[in-house]
Amino acid sequence: MKRRIITTADGSKTIHLEDWNEQYHSKHGAVQEAYHVFIKHGLQSFSNQRIAILEVGFGTGLNALITLKEAPRLGLDILYTGVEAFPINNAELEGLNYTEVLDAKGLEESFLSMHSAPWEEHVALTPNFSLIKMQKRFQEINAVGLFDLIYFDAFGARVQPELWTVAIFQKMYNALSDEGVLVTYSAKGSVRRALQEVGFRVERLPGPPGKREMLRALKTISVS
Repeated sequence: MKRRIITTADGSKTIHLEDWNEQYHSKHGAVQEAYHVFIKHGLQSFSNQRIAILEVGFGTGLNALITLKEAPRLGLDILYTGVEAFPINNAELEGLNYTEVLDAKGLEESFLSMHSAPWEEHVALTPNFSLIKMQKRFQEINAVGLFDLIYFDAFGARVQPELWTVAIFQKMYNALSDEGVLVTYSAKGSVRRALQEVGFRVERLPGPPGKREMLRALKTISVS
């Protein structure tokens, strides 16, 4: 599949998949979208504690980089698990400009280390951010109660509908601890209904630039 680096509306880069007419991030602003969806409505739900995050669709590493950057401000100690079936290559990595756009030149080494880190190994990138990358399909996620927050950042349902099903969201529900949170840029009715079917309480929230809405799903504690 032909892939090329493009510049999004906020000046940050992303990868465009020409055969699908799909991007890794919003063309209206990759960094803006990441901050709005995953940080504002996900990470900022937590403070002054240790949390485990699962990212479904590690991709370019943008969400992980911003999370690493924001962790000290929020007083968070983070164990970050990124799942990705098809990692980006070195040429694509060199074409990304996230530390520049984020005014975070001091994090260049950490960003490169995210991508060079061995798969399936725990790597401490900073005193309060550790990463484990897993190269596998999302259908192979079988964690139970391990995560406090899920960044659900798969390619859109238009091109990969099999990643937005009841079966996948059941895996996400199982993977979360009680009171865990899942955030996604998607606001499709079919996605909302699938999340609700497996037991999530779903909120519609204002979307990032270029999108009217997004979804946040909460796993509530079962009362016996």
